[in-house]
Amino acid sequence: MTTIAARAVILIVLDSVGIGDAPDAADFGDEGSATLPNLAAAVGGVELPNLERLGLGNIVEAQGLVRVEEPEGAFGVMVERSPGKDTTTGHWELAGVVLERPFPLYPGGFPAEVMDAFEAAIGSSTLGNVAASGTEIIDRLGEEHMATGRPIVYTSGDSVFQIAAHTDVIALERLYEMCEAARGILRGDHEVGRVIARPFAGPPGGFERTPDRHDYSVAPPHETILDIISGAGAEVWGVGKIKDIFAGRGVTTSRPTRSNEAGVDAIIDATLRIERGLVFANLVDFDQSYGHRNDPKGYAAALEAFDRRLPEVLAALGPRDVLIVTADHGNDPTTPSTDHSRERVPVLCAGDALAAGVDLGVRASFADCGATVAELLEVASPRVGTSFAAELGPGRRA
Repeated sequence: MTTIAARAVILIVLDSVGIGDAPDAADFGDEGSATLPNLAAAVGGVELPNLERLGLGNIVEAQGLVRVEEPEGAFGVMVERSPGKDTTTGHWELAGVVLERPFPLYPGGFPAEVMDAFEAAIGSSTLGNVAASGTEIIDRLGEEHMATGRPIVYTSGDSVFQIAAHTDVIALERLYEMCEAARGILRGDHEVGRVIARPFAGPPGGFERTPDRHDYSVAPPHETILDIISGAGAEVWGVGKIKDIFAGRGVTTSRPTRSNEAGVDAIIDATLRIERGLVFANLVDFDQSYGHRNDPKGYAAALEAFDRRLPEVLAALGPRDVLIVTADHGNDPTTPSTDHSRERVPVLCAGDALAAGVDLGVRASFADCGATVAELLEVASPRVGTSFAAELGPGRRA
């Protein structure tokens, strides 16, 4: 079958919008986690008519979702191969990197060898050094931090070293310097996926995290689809935290954003402006604002808000552009845990050149996405992944 020769691929990651049923969920303590189905049940149903048109209701049963007879493009499910459930692992696998071993986790806090080196590097003792929710720990330790000037260090169920500081106590640039120091220390056996700056502001009792978060990721162990595309002379526009996740590698233009709404605006703008290549976007609110805070109502509202704007994204596509909507892991807001969950993710494809109603089945790796992007853009294939580009068409509108 002939493959579409795309001008641009628009790859949107709905951060944490998993659909459950990962075959190894129990190994990660996530048996029963199913982000979309469970949050839909918790709020009495979701209304996502535009995602339904792409086939969302054909791959997952959730209250309010409708199965359509002939979706406009292609629909399927992807299973993660890498041994993890964090943002970095999920995005890297989407881009063609399957990890052999997981990033280290620290449920009991970081060992003395790490903390002693970090405190010596920044010239200060710290607070916390526990696994905690970000909003909970600043409520608990924020006043003491303001009184002592000591930064708050914490982790979560993911491979992260997070530093929280009030903007009136530790200037933003100083916080970033602390994160860079931590990134330099966290190597070898302690090479966490990300060091994250978590600034917050406001009075005690009313602390709020600011949108000036910054992630310091390790670089991928080998080339990704971003490297391949940019190396071939095409463009890679990173929207949201994509540049951070890939340590800047392979991104030719970066558009950091502070909300899903701003993210959609940036996606549309990038789609209209890119000459040829990949627009790779992460919409973080689902995970950051609702999954980690166990807020199914807010999560559902955010999904419905994205669905309302999806027609604008589709309208921005050129005649030979392809939209791919997927996720990187789950974060079920109905479970006691506030951490990510090991889940399968949806993959929905649309564009004028695509055949309608194509069932992509269950893909054995997120890396199939990156392999597909490569084939659509006619660049070299990444090391892993099986492309489904030929299954997409071209359709009768190509």
